[in-house]
Amino acid sequence: MYATRNLVCGGAARAIGKSFASRNMATATTAAHENLLTIGSKIIAVGRNYAAHAKELGNAVPKEPVLFMKPTSSYLMNGGTIEVPHPLESLDHEVELAVVISQRARDVPEATAMDYVGGYALALDMTAREIQATAKSAGLPWTVAKGQDTFTPISSVLPKSMVPDPHDIELWLKVDGEIRQKGSTSDMIFKIPFLISHISSIMTLLQGDVILTGTPKGVGPVKVGQKIDAGITGLLDVHFDVERRPGAKRQ
Repeated sequence: MYATRNLVCGGAARAIGKSFASRNMATATTAAHENLLTIGSKIIAVGRNYAAHAKELGNAVPKEPVLFMKPTSSYLMNGGTIEVPHPLESLDHEVELAVVISQRARDVPEATAMDYVGGYALALDMTAREIQATAKSAGLPWTVAKGQDTFTPISSVLPKSMVPDPHDIELWLKVDGEIRQKGSTSDMIFKIPFLISHISSIMTLLQGDVILTGTPKGVGPVKVGQKIDAGITGLLDVHFDVERRPGAKRQ
C-alpha cells in the first residue's frame, strides 16, 4: 500500500515538475522573442507590396521592392497611444506583417532565407500622408512622414513555429470598431524569402531587425480621439488610442 502510494505521489510529482518545466520553457521562449525587438538596429519597410494598395494610392505596381527605413525609436508597444504631431489632424493607418530577423544576414540566398527568420509580429506603419505627399512631389525622402515617435505600433513577437505559413494569413484593422483593412499575405507581390535575400544584398541585416512587408488595400485616416484595433486572424490582436502629441509644436 505504501509502495503504491509512493509510486502515485512520485508520478504526480514528476508530472507537476514537467508541467512547471514546460511552462518555464514557454515563458523563456516568449521572453527571448520579445528581446529581439529591443536589440534590433533598424526597421526596413517595403512599400507598394500589394498591387491593390499601390493602385488605391495611384502608384504603379513596382518591378522590384520599394524600400524605406524607420528608426526603432518609432516603436510603440500594444496598448500605447499613437501621437499625432502638430499641426496634423490625422494619420493614415497601414497594417502589416512584420518579419523579425534572428541572426546576422548578408548576401543571403533566397533558398535559405527563411532560416534567418526568428518570428513574426503585427505592425502598423503610421503615415503622415500630407507630409509624405509633399516630400514625394519634391523628390525628397519620406522619413518625417514615417519615422516619428509612436509611428510603428507593434505587437509581441510570435515564434516562427506559431506561423507555419506566413504567406497565408489574414491581417485586419478596425477604427472605432469599423473594419477598414482586411487582406491576405498571399497577395504580397514580393514574398518573404525574396525580400530577405534582396535586402541583405544591399545592407546587412542584424539580429532583431524588422522587415515590414507591406500593407493590403484600405489605408485611410485615423483622427485624434479614435481607437485602432488590429490583428492577425486566429493568432493575436492589438489595441491603440490616438491622441494629439503633447509638448513642443513642430515648426
